[in-house]
This record gives sequence, structure tokens and C-alpha cells, in this order.
Amino acid sequence: MLKLYIGNKNYSSWSMRPWVLLKAFGIPFEEVKLRFDFSPGSSFYQSLATLCPTAKVPVLVEADGFAVWDTLAIAEYIAESHPQLAIWPRDLRQRARARSLCAEMHAGFGGLRSLCPMNIEADLHAVGQQLLATEPALVSDLKRLNELWADALAANGGPAHPFLFGEFSAVDAYFAPVVMRTSRYGLPLVPAAAAYAQAVEQHPAVAAWVSDALAEHDFLDFEEPYRQPG
Repeated sequence: MLKLYIGNKNYSSWSMRPWVLLKAFGIPFEEVKLRFDFSPGSSFYQSLATLCPTAKVPVLVEADGFAVWDTLAIAEYIAESHPQLAIWPRDLRQRARARSLCAEMHAGFGGLRSLCPMNIEADLHAVGQQLLATEPALVSDLKRLNELWADALAANGGPAHPFLFGEFSAVDAYFAPVVMRTSRYGLPLVPAAAAYAQAVEQHPAVAAWVSDALAEHDFLDFEEPYRQPG
């Protein structure tokens, strides 16, 4: 059986993507959660050292020990291992566009990712409003995010198909942590993007991750730029 090594569910946006993808498509796997600890020699690093050279989560490991890391590489591996499942859109051009959107998120949106780290259990609406008033990079990233989601939905969506390319696929799993950010920081979305974010958060696989994150109760100060313990 596959093993997926992940970090804290409340904070680990990268881990969320392949976990949600595997859950959404009913692919069996064993979850191995490693509590974040980035100090030298920590059990977190020791557990990952023999799996991959990056010593970062997520890592997907086959029964024979073959490991795949990086969220895009993991999504592609899952798709190629399960060709009967529409992990990516079936249409050639839609598939290329979905990969383009994932790559854009993977390489860009630095303001959104750095200023609004994922924190599922926190209500950070006030922080979000302050950041929007003071951080042009966040405003720019949010504008592009609204455009990206709205354009994809206009081309492929509809009331019966609320996801970016109709049915839930890898691109929606990839943007699930972004939905967490827009929700927890109260970032404004245009109506189409807001409806999409709601559909993603209500998807059973995403809801399962969120439920687990809320049950962790593990405050890590190095992941908390805006809150204090207790």
C-alpha cells in the first residue's frame, strides 16, 4: 500500500494537496504524520532522511520503498498509476490548462503564501484586512487568483459542475490550501470564485482534512506569525 508522509494538518498546505487528491479518488494509502520540528537532528528530519534528499513533506512512498516528492510530481505519479481515474481532465487542452494553473500556483503567488500561511483552526479575518491595506503584493495575488478561478469556471463550470474543470480533479486538490487561506483570512472573492471556494471546502475529502486539522490542537509558534499561545 502507498504511504503518504505529511506534516501537521493545521499548517501543512503542501501535505494537504496529495492527501486530498488520494482521498477524493478513493485510492488506498497509509497516512504517516510527522509533527513539524525543523531543529537540527529532529525526529522529523530523521524520519525523512532515508526517504528523499529534500527531507520535506509530502513524500509518497510505494511498498517497495520507491519515493516521489513535490506535490506536482506526486499528482502526476498518481495520475499515471491510475489511468482509469480522471485525476486530470480528460480533454487534452483542458488538461494542459489545469497543469498550467497548478504550475502558476507552484511557482508564484509569493505574497499570498508568505503573508497568509495556512492555519485552518484560526480566525484571521482582522489580519487579512490589515494585510490588504498594507501589502500590495497580496492585493496583486488576490486579483490574479480571482481572475484565474473565475476564468476557468466560466469556461468549464456551471451549477452542476462547480469545480475548475467540471469534475473534481488534481487542480482542485492543488488549490484546496488556497481556499483555506481565503477563508481563514477573509480575503474577498468575486461571486464565481467565492462559490468555487465554498464547493471545495464542502468536498468530503477537504472536509475530512479540515476536521483532522481542527482536532490536532498543536500550537507551533514558528508557524504562528499572528497569534500567541493560549
